[in-house]
Amino acid sequence: MFQVTRTPAARLLGAAALSVASLAALCAAHPAAAAGPAVPDGDHLTVTVRDAGAGADGTYELYCHPGGGDHPDPEGACAVVERSTRWGEDTFAPVPEGSVCTMQYGGPATAHVTGTWAGRPVDATYDRRDGCEISRWDRMVPLLPEVGAPTRS
Repeated sequence: MFQVTRTPAARLLGAAALSVASLAALCAAHPAAAAGPAVPDGDHLTVTVRDAGAGADGTYELYCHPGGGDHPDPEGACAVVERSTRWGEDTFAPVPEGSVCTMQYGGPATAHVTGTWAGRPVDATYDRRDGCEISRWDRMVPLLPEVGAPTRS
């Protein structure tokens, strides 16, 4: 009998080929496992509205790209957020500190928006305590409900 002597490089190449073959067999046998955990497509926001009036208060789920959820106007809501999205800017940014705002009151309505938009986490609050906050809210209608001026008694 004769003995075949393999060089270190040949042994490494053989081991690599065996590893690749084993990995290929594993992926073929279990395609779901090879794909990894399921990641939902598109953007998802949860909108919680309080004190906005009858029919507007509640918590709504919104999915965009593709649109859906139990939000009253998913297409309009997705469209307004999409129009407000600018590369490198926070779509849901608060009013900048030191802004000069009119001293007007837009009512007790508040909203909290959480989720993911454009691959970034969202955690934003909205209210109508002054002119800047009213404008910020109104720019997000219909993601947020349209709220009229408060009535005085």
